[in-house]
Amino acid sequence: MPKEYSRGQRIAGQIRRELAELIQLKVKDPRVGFVSITDVELTPDYAHAKVFFTAMGGAGDVPEILAGLRRTSGFLRHELGKRIRIHTLPELHFHYDHSVEEGSRLSQLIDQTVREDEARTQDDEHAG
Repeated sequence: MPKEYSRGQRIAGQIRRELAELIQLKVKDPRVGFVSITDVELTPDYAHAKVFFTAMGGAGDVPEILAGLRRTSGFLRHELGKRIRIHTLPELHFHYDHSVEEGSRLSQLIDQTVREDEARTQDDEHAG
């Protein structure tokens, strides 16, 4: 049976898609150039939206990117209002999404452990 999605989840998904497109095509601030919107969480009353993003340059660029996103949030909200018809247009709150970085770090640790285990197994075979 397919998973049911609430209206809030559908709107959050639409906001995520629209913001991604707006940032890519309409935002002129160079600090916001290489940003991916990973998720949007809406409050039940739609008054606030947590917008999670990742950056191509990694966590080092986050303060600059956050400044750029905060500076353009009024423009983004205005443009969202033209594209999405909901009673209350949420205030946008941007947050850096560490999950992609953390996933990459964990993947590297797993790869390293597998290599070390393979090397240890080969050493045991040659010694025995």
